[in-house]
Amino acid sequence: MKKNTLFFASLLSMLFAYGQTSRENETQKAIYRLAPERINDLVHTKLDVKFDYAKAYLYGKAWITLRPHFYATDSLRLDAKGMNIDEVAILQNGKSKALVFDYSDSLNLKIKLDRLYKASEPYTIYIKYTAKPNEFNAQGSAAITDAKGLYFINPTGEDKNKPTQIWTKGETEASSVWFPTIDRTNQKTTQEILMTVPARYVTLSNGKLISQKKNIDGTRTDYWKMDLPHSPYLFFMGVGDFAIVKDTYKGKEVNYYVEKPYEKVARRIFGNTPEMMSFFSKKLGVEYPWVKYSQMTGRDYVSGAMENTTATLHTDALQQNARELSDGNRFEDYVSHELFHQWFGDLVTAESWSNLTVNESFANFSEVLWNEYKYGKDAGDHHNYTDLLTYLNSRSETKDLVRFNYKSQEDMFDAVSYHKGGRILNMLRHYVGEDAFFKALNLYLTRHKFKNAEAHELRLIFEEVTGKDLTWFWNQWYFGSGHPKLDVSYGYDEASKMATVSINQTQGDKLFKLPVAIDIYTGKTKTRHTVWLENKTDSFSFPVSAKPELINFDGEKILLVEKKENKTIYNYIHQYDNAKTYVHRREAIDYAVRRKDQAEAKTFLLNALNDPYFELRERVLKSLRPADLDKASVSTIEAIARKDAKRTTRAAAIDLLGTLNNVTYTDLFLTGTKDSSYSVAGASLIALSSVDEAKAIGLLPELQKDAKGRLKTAIELVQVLTKGEADFDEMTKKFDEGSIVKKINEYRAYVTFLAKVNNTENFKKGIDKVIAFRDVLGSFNPAAKETVNGHLKNLQQKKASLRTSSNADAIDAQIKYIEEKIK
Repeated sequence: MKKNTLFFASLLSMLFAYGQTSRENETQKAIYRLAPERINDLVHTKLDVKFDYAKAYLYGKAWITLRPHFYATDSLRLDAKGMNIDEVAILQNGKSKALVFDYSDSLNLKIKLDRLYKASEPYTIYIKYTAKPNEFNAQGSAAITDAKGLYFINPTGEDKNKPTQIWTKGETEASSVWFPTIDRTNQKTTQEILMTVPARYVTLSNGKLISQKKNIDGTRTDYWKMDLPHSPYLFFMGVGDFAIVKDTYKGKEVNYYVEKPYEKVARRIFGNTPEMMSFFSKKLGVEYPWVKYSQMTGRDYVSGAMENTTATLHTDALQQNARELSDGNRFEDYVSHELFHQWFGDLVTAESWSNLTVNESFANFSEVLWNEYKYGKDAGDHHNYTDLLTYLNSRSETKDLVRFNYKSQEDMFDAVSYHKGGRILNMLRHYVGEDAFFKALNLYLTRHKFKNAEAHELRLIFEEVTGKDLTWFWNQWYFGSGHPKLDVSYGYDEASKMATVSINQTQGDKLFKLPVAIDIYTGKTKTRHTVWLENKTDSFSFPVSAKPELINFDGEKILLVEKKENKTIYNYIHQYDNAKTYVHRREAIDYAVRRKDQAEAKTFLLNALNDPYFELRERVLKSLRPADLDKASVSTIEAIARKDAKRTTRAAAIDLLGTLNNVTYTDLFLTGTKDSSYSVAGASLIALSSVDEAKAIGLLPELQKDAKGRLKTAIELVQVLTKGEADFDEMTKKFDEGSIVKKINEYRAYVTFLAKVNNTENFKKGIDKVIAFRDVLGSFNPAAKETVNGHLKNLQQKKASLRTSSNADAIDAQIKYIEEKIK
C-alpha cells in the first residue's frame, strides 16, 4: 500500500500543477523578477520573544545590526508583516534614540535613520513589536500550503488528542511575520534568540543552546546562539512537550525531537543521520559545517520538511511506530534531502528564488546519492527513474529550470525545481565524470560558503574544473524548458554487416544536444559507441560481425528524455539478462506487462519473479492475474509470500494468492493477519476475505485495536462486506459526492462493495461511477487508469467465483459489462 499511497500523492501534485499551468503562463512573460537590491545588509539579529498562547501572539524585542551595502544611506526598509510596532530606536553608546518610521501598509517598516551611514559604518536598530500570525492573511502554494510564518498548534489544549506546540516556517518570505528583518534569500546574518516558554516544554532553535534560566512565574528562558551567518528564512523556533533522543557525529550534537510515544523508535526513524553526515561530508570534501544538527517533528505542518539551519522541522508523518517501520522507513528520503540542504541551501544559498535550483535540485539529487550508497545501485537508479517519471507526468514542459518570470516565488517549488533539476544534475555527473563532478561541488561550496550563488556561478565552477565550455548544457537545461522526445529505430543490413540507429527529435521546433552511449550486443559481448545528437534526425551506422541481439540506446539510462523504440520482446529479454541495471530490467518488465498476450512475454514475467530487487519483484506480482500463472509460478509466489525478506513484497505476493480464491491458503492468510507488518497483515486480511468472508469479518474487532496504513485500509474494505444490496444508494451517493482526494482513498472500498450488488442495473451504474473516476485520473497519467482497471479485473474474478446456475445470466452480464469498460 505504501507504493500506491506515494503514487497517488504524486498524482495529486500533478493535478494541482496542471490546474496552475495556464495561469502561470499568463504571467510568466509579463513580470521579470530581479534579484532583490541590497541597500542595507544584515549583520546580526538578536531576538527576545515570549508567547501568548491564548491570543496566539508573540511579544518580541529585536536588536538588528546592519550596514549599508555600498552606497551611503539614511533610511532602512524592513519586512514586518501584520505586526503591531510599538517602538523603533537606534542604539548609540549604550543609549537609544527614537526614530521616525512609517508602517502604514502593515508589510513594510520604513525607518528614517538619524543620519547618513556609509558602508563602513554598522548601526543597530531596536524594535519592540507584537506578531499576530493568525490575523495575517498569507497565501501558500502546492508545496507550502500556508505562509504565516509562526504556528500555534492547539495552543489552549482544547483538543485532547493533539499536543500543544509552536513551530515556525520561514520559506519563502514568512520569517518576517514573526520578526522584522530583510526577508530575502540574499541576506545573511548571525543570530541570538531568547525564548521564554512554559517550563514543562523543550525548545529548539538554530545554533547552540547556551543557557537555560528558570523564572519565578513557572516559565523558563532558553538562550540559543548562532555564530555563523545564514539567511532569515532559515531562522527557526520549535516549542513543545518532546522527548529528545541524543545522538552524535564527530563530537557534535545530533538530536531527534519526537513526541514521547515515539521515543523508543526515534533511532529507527532518524538513526541513519550520523552516517549520512559522514557520507555527504566525504563525498563533497566539505565537512558538515554547523555546530549541531537536530530534527523535530511538527503537528499540522504545512509542508513535508524544512531545512532550517542546524534545526530541521519535519511533518509528524515521520513518526512511525515499530509495525510501520517493519515495512521500511517511508520517509528516509526526507532525512537525507533536508540534511543535504545544510550544504546546498544553508551554507550556500540561492541568491534569488529564480535560482532555487541551486538549493532544491541538489537536495533532490542527494536522495539518489544516499540510496546508491546505503542500499545499492538498484535503489539509487530506482529513485532516479521514479523522479524522472514524476517530472515527465507533471506537464511542466513550458517552464525553465531557472525562471525569472513567475507569478509568485511559491510557484518555484515544483517538479521542475525538484525532480527535473535532480535529473539534470545526474546527467551532468555522468557527462563530466564522478571525480570532476564532486570536485566542482567542493569548489562551489568552498568558494561561496556563507554567501549566495546562482546557476551561472555553478556553471563557471564546472568549467573551471573540467576545462570544458558548458554554456550549451546550461542554456539547454538551466535556462531552457522542456525535454527531448525521441523516436528511436534500430536496423541491421546483412549484406554490409552494419547495425543502424536512427533518432528523430519529435518535441517540436527546439532541438537538444545530447551525448549518447549506444551499446551493441552480439551475444553477451557489448561494444559501446558514444555519439552526439544535434539534429532533427540523426542516423548512425556501426560495423558488426553478425546481427546484434540488442542495440541499446542510452546505455547508462541516464538521459532526461521520453523515447519510443522499435525493440521486440526478444531484444528486451536480452537487455534484462545482459545490461542488468535497474532501468534496463524495469523497461523490459514494463514492456512485457503490456504484451502479456505473447507467450514469450508472459514466460519472461514469471521468470522475473526472481529479480534480485524487491520493487521489480513487486511490479511483476502486481501485473499478474490468475490466468497468467502455472503451477511452478504459483509455488514461487507462495514462497515469496512466506519468506521474502521485504515485507511489502510478501504483501504483494499474498495479494496475488488471494485472487486465486484457493481455500488451501486459508492458514497462510490467517497467520499473515497477525504479522507485525501492517502491509502483510492488511494484504492477508483482504486475501482471507476472498476465501472465508465470515472469518475475515470476525477478526475485525481484534485487528482494529492496532491498525494503521495498509491494515487500516484493509479493515475498511472488509467492513464493506457487511453491506448489501439495500445499501447501494447510500454507498453510491457517498462515493459520487466525494472529492477527488476522497475518491482516490476510497474507490477500492466501493469496487469491493460492488461485488455484493446483484441487481445488474445498479451494478452497471456503480461501474460507470468508477469508470468516470478512472478516466479523470487517466487523463493525467495512464498508469492511474491501469491501476483502477486492475481492481476492476479483480472484481470480474470475484463475480465469476459467485456464479451459480440461478444467477448465471446476471453474473455473465456484469462480467461482460466490466470487460467492455476496461478495453
